[in-house]
Amino acid sequence: MVAMVAGFVDAIAGGGGLLTIPAMLVANVPLLPALATNKLQATAGSFSASVAMIRKGVIRPIEIKSAIIMAFMGAMLGTLVVSLSPPDMLKKIIPFLLGFIGIYTLFAPNLGDIERTPKLSKKVWQKTVVPLIGFYDGYIGPGTGMFFSLSGVGLLGMQIIRATGVAKVLNFATNLASLVVFIIGGQVLWLLGISMMIGQAIGAYFGSQMAIKGGVTIIRPMIVLMCFAMLIKYIFFT
Repeated sequence: MVAMVAGFVDAIAGGGGLLTIPAMLVANVPLLPALATNKLQATAGSFSASVAMIRKGVIRPIEIKSAIIMAFMGAMLGTLVVSLSPPDMLKKIIPFLLGFIGIYTLFAPNLGDIERTPKLSKKVWQKTVVPLIGFYDGYIGPGTGMFFSLSGVGLLGMQIIRATGVAKVLNFATNLASLVVFIIGGQVLWLLGISMMIGQAIGAYFGSQMAIKGGVTIIRPMIVLMCFAMLIKYIFFT
């Protein structure tokens, strides 16, 4: 049930890991297996959301193939690093990043309503921003889809529905990369992960449908909500 709700939220704005990782930790799952199992179920959710976006014509993966590769590589590196060291440094940075994104999204006029002039070239974005977010996903994870979406809107000038579609595909790539590393390391709890996969896929399908139909009216407030929810979580519960 938690995975289903997380998949729904993730498909719209990202941040589903805010629900699934704490749920597993409360159930006494150790940190590294919790991160690994979260990637198994999150891969199902991001795949389901990506398929829905592709079928609706929101995004064509061939158009962002370089970004997909860079996201995959960044996430694989991040997962290798987290397997060797705890994510204490990034945990200190995340609250400031979340607060900035939440405030920017809340007050930026007409954010993502229409396509705008890019602030970065597509090549620069693919070679710098995408692998950095991918690394973050492999290292910690929650909110990755939201970070991809906001970078598409804020830096490339994308319309927010298209940016969300791109984010889902890239998030699938990062989840898959992390999952491969965790499987090789033997960290995945398969029975728990498979049961959560089912819930994630169902939630992600309906969440992506709502994102496509609701557009800015749904996505923008969900991004703000998830930013401040994660901010509260990091300040008071970590």
